[in-house]
Amino acid sequence: MSQPGWQELKVETVKDQVEALEDWFFEQGAVAVTLEDNADEPLLEPGVGETPLWQNVKVVALFVEGLDLDPIARAIPTDWLVAPVCAPVHVPDQDWERAWMDNFHPMQMGPRLWICPSWIDPPVPDAVNVMLDPGLAFGTGTHPTTAMCLSELDCAIGDGARLVDYGCGTGILAIAGLKLGAHSAIAVDNDPQAIIASHQNAERNGIAAGQLEVVMPDSEAIGQWAGSADVVVANILAGPLAQLAPQLIALLKPGGRLIMAGLLAEQAKDLMAIYRPHVALEVANDLEGWVLLAGNRN
Repeated sequence: MSQPGWQELKVETVKDQVEALEDWFFEQGAVAVTLEDNADEPLLEPGVGETPLWQNVKVVALFVEGLDLDPIARAIPTDWLVAPVCAPVHVPDQDWERAWMDNFHPMQMGPRLWICPSWIDPPVPDAVNVMLDPGLAFGTGTHPTTAMCLSELDCAIGDGARLVDYGCGTGILAIAGLKLGAHSAIAVDNDPQAIIASHQNAERNGIAAGQLEVVMPDSEAIGQWAGSADVVVANILAGPLAQLAPQLIALLKPGGRLIMAGLLAEQAKDLMAIYRPHVALEVANDLEGWVLLAGNRN
């Protein structure tokens, strides 16, 4: 027997009314409420524990099929809305987890490197294949910044290298570096979910326990890497990259390679100036408005 479909009701509101609308929809029998950007406003990576919102928000309430939504739509307080309520839309039932998995495909990131979902056999078994399950952390290889970092690592990592992955997310960059020939790596993130995902993905890829440390930024283990990293890769955002300049530079050995992404093209010049006394950064790649900076420590 097939399961019933669903129906959704969409309304447009402002940031300050979102919580009230969410609570109200659940009181009316909604089984889920999601929030969408209603004005193409960029929302960059939040801090741990933060839940930032756009100024203009589309609130989407999901209800079981068969429930009459017209009375609910008419009862929404008008001072919560910035536009008329949209007509209810039918949503066919499907396995949402399976739908997401079906859209995550193997991707070639460089001459040697592929990123493959953990539930799919690698299309090129002899390639360097990173088997990935992202969990709740950032980093599947689909985002332009991650893709550029992976491509750069494919060229930068030599046998026996020591690698630092700062802002590791799923651990994808550290794991890729180790599978490309690095001897050891340390992965750093301030999100506990990233620590969990990195450990799981390392185990999934057969990374030996002694090869990879996964730590929070306040770990004493980071200090043990001072001046010894052959490659430091940081895929974060322009603001944190600027703030972390002293720490990232200190991790590199003389001649070591610094790879940075997570910044927009217009942010590159200022960031290059911050690092210039110690690292001659250049724009090594750009994709969809994002740029990757790379350079060697003096």
